[in-house]
Amino acid sequence: MVQIKWICPTAPTRPVAILGGFPCTAWFDMGEISEDGANDWEGLDASAAHIANLLSTEPVDVKVGVGGFSMGAAMALHSAICFAIGKYENGIQYPINLRAVVGLSGWVPGSRTLRNKIEVSYEARRRAASLPILLSHGISDDEVLYKYGEKSAQSLSSAGFHYITFKSYEGLGHYTVPREMIDVSNWLNSRLGFGGST
Repeated sequence: MVQIKWICPTAPTRPVAILGGFPCTAWFDMGEISEDGANDWEGLDASAAHIANLLSTEPVDVKVGVGGFSMGAAMALHSAICFAIGKYENGIQYPINLRAVVGLSGWVPGSRTLRNKIEVSYEARRRAASLPILLSHGISDDEVLYKYGEKSAQSLSSAGFHYITFKSYEGLGHYTVPREMIDVSNWLNSRLGFGGST
């Protein structure tokens, strides 16, 4: 019998610019979602480090993955990039060996410079090429537009992440539905070698 341990942390409370500075639970500060928008690298790194610290106590034979929804998906994808390049944006070493990444209704922070970060190192290219990533997005999402999810998949693929699965859902807004969760479960089973389905 396969055992799965889910760790579901809550983001800290912080002011968020896109909400007029209103404090809410958020993994990082953000303005508008766009390729030209500024990224809160300090906040992204701090949250990725917090998540990595939660996972660092797991036994070495455990297959570790990260995932999230919306801002949590952006956080998971930032973690994937940190894993590939071997360090956070601030230069500190990334400590976790990721085996799978799931991003639902999210986007890649800093997608415009992603390819340059991966191309500079053989090890980064090797790790990126081996990491399976599932992205899914509702076509009717009016919070994080579908085009950002689609563009994220393209950016990751062109940067050298070879195992990208992108699933779109007709009529789905900024929320999840059972069929999407079944697809996530089946994907995890196939990518992490659990066998069977749930």
